[in-house]
Amino acid sequence: MDRRTFIQRGSALVALSGALTKPGQAAQANMPEAPVDTGFVKDGKVEFPGEGSPLEGGAAVGISPNPDPPDQRIGFAVLGLGRLSVNAILPALCKSKHAKLTALVSGSPEKAWVLASEYGLAQSQVYGYNDFDRIRDDKSIDAIYVVTPNSLHHEHVLKSAAAGKHVLCEKPMSATSAEAEDMVRACAQANRKLMIAYRMQYVPQAMAIARMARNGELGKLKAVVGFNGQNEGDPAQWRLKKNLAGGGAMYDIGIYCLNTTRATLGEEPIEVNARIFTTPGDPRFTEVEESVYWTMLFPSGVIATLSCSYAMHNFKVFSVSGEQGNARMDPAYGTSGLRVYVERSTGGGGGVTEMRMGDIDHFAAEVDHLALCIRNDVKPRTPGEEGVQDMKIVEAVYQSAASGQTVKLPRIDGLDTTRGPEPVMN
Repeated sequence: MDRRTFIQRGSALVALSGALTKPGQAAQANMPEAPVDTGFVKDGKVEFPGEGSPLEGGAAVGISPNPDPPDQRIGFAVLGLGRLSVNAILPALCKSKHAKLTALVSGSPEKAWVLASEYGLAQSQVYGYNDFDRIRDDKSIDAIYVVTPNSLHHEHVLKSAAAGKHVLCEKPMSATSAEAEDMVRACAQANRKLMIAYRMQYVPQAMAIARMARNGELGKLKAVVGFNGQNEGDPAQWRLKKNLAGGGAMYDIGIYCLNTTRATLGEEPIEVNARIFTTPGDPRFTEVEESVYWTMLFPSGVIATLSCSYAMHNFKVFSVSGEQGNARMDPAYGTSGLRVYVERSTGGGGGVTEMRMGDIDHFAAEVDHLALCIRNDVKPRTPGEEGVQDMKIVEAVYQSAASGQTVKLPRIDGLDTTRGPEPVMN
């Protein structure tokens, strides 16, 4: 069947059933319609305007050696076919060792049929947002990767768990910590695993810095500095709409600074102090903030100075400093090209060396990790509890910025209290 016929048949099926064109009530009311978010079909391909985060391109990294046979891989459905899914997540599932793409879930019929054809899926493997009853009965779907706007994560995770599927949910986990806790409960009650897609906890560069920080190579730790900045464009995109995104730069890119800091130290902050700035009159920021600057104090005495902005040239860095050295990832947070530099004091002098590490496909690493956790019944490294803690801190950041006061957080003793075992990258 050629692509044109495939699309025509898909459209006919939609006309009969209405399944793909009618998302659930909440989703239907909130789904974005800006082309920068949803893309469009042109000449039989899904394309996007030249907008969006630099984080959302797919890394051109091939499949790792020795993959599982296809019939032994964990089947994933991708829910939400925006820029991130099309450019990065769908290609990553083709490179995965332990996972495979078995279904698409979308409110855009034409786009779904084009992508199904491109990835070799049958018509029966394409679902709409109202089709969770059919999704429940599809034994080829073991897990659902939720890639919809932030405010829809809660609804889609709950429906996925109710359908008996494990869940990988994009960050930030939700719009509020209360929703995040509800998502954890729902997956626990359904006996399904919930993992939050914190890419940086699955990539060698960030993992190397965390190991150095924790094993004493940098001496007693004193400070963390992190910045994540990029220039958002189209004011119509969903990331700049509060009812869809929950917040602005803090929710989307500040979460990388926050989570990478927590994962590197293993500790939880006990104080937060924050400020927010938005340029008056900028049409992009009528609903959400432009820039956030915040500090966090940890029980060990480490102070993290973190910031993020939606209104500057692409700049991303993360560093950890101790009494005997520092480690810096520059650039940081992107999907490829991460570089790590280490400086240690040696006899009163010092020198900077680069740790050479190759790129991996971050999204393939994530889905492979969850696939192994499902297969071996192991708690993911970044379970729902990890996302809940981030959302609580995000709320403290906004509270501090609004009040102009330092916000104290409940003290949590111990390391990695919200995480599962370290990922086995194989």
